[in-house]
Amino acid sequence: MLTSRERTSRSSSRRVWRSSSPFLLPEPPLLPPLPLLLLVILILSACGAPETEKQAAGSCTFSISCATILDNRDQLKASKADYVPDDGVILPVTEATFYEGETVFDVLQRLCRENDIPMESSWSPLYNSAYIEGIAQLYEFDCGELSGWMYSVNGTYPNYGCSKYTLQDGDVVRWVYTCDLGEDVGGGYAAGE
Repeated sequence: MLTSRERTSRSSSRRVWRSSSPFLLPEPPLLPPLPLLLLVILILSACGAPETEKQAAGSCTFSISCATILDNRDQLKASKADYVPDDGVILPVTEATFYEGETVFDVLQRLCRENDIPMESSWSPLYNSAYIEGIAQLYEFDCGELSGWMYSVNGTYPNYGCSKYTLQDGDVVRWVYTCDLGEDVGGGYAAGE
């Protein structure tokens, strides 16, 4: 038989939790360590959290045209004829919102994706900028050795790549296909003439 001292000693080491609640709490050693619990809570709280919404920096208009090809069909590769719209318009004048720090290239990519217009680009280390190889299946040299894509902003052809031009509110961006190194679209030698 146990003495009263042994009973007290033995009962205090068992840690029996008593509650009038039908839900019993587990014994403390079964609880996860506090850092692990906090990590799980942090992960779970981030799981359906909405992404921070970007604040629009402004709006601009974009258009994409290959109308110069219409006057130069004799130079166009036969395999490309079906890609040229009858009016030369690939993307009509479209208003687009842009965000802080976005470039002409960023918005071109987004608009092409949203409008199911194929666009291919590469990075040019020489110019430290993106180079547009093709839009809507029309690539450089498809309509002569001086053909390819150029862009203008507010009527001026920047003499640098489209990923270097940071957009400003109200900018008017035009992508045009040239068949004569820019001479036929008003951007000869990137408007340096």
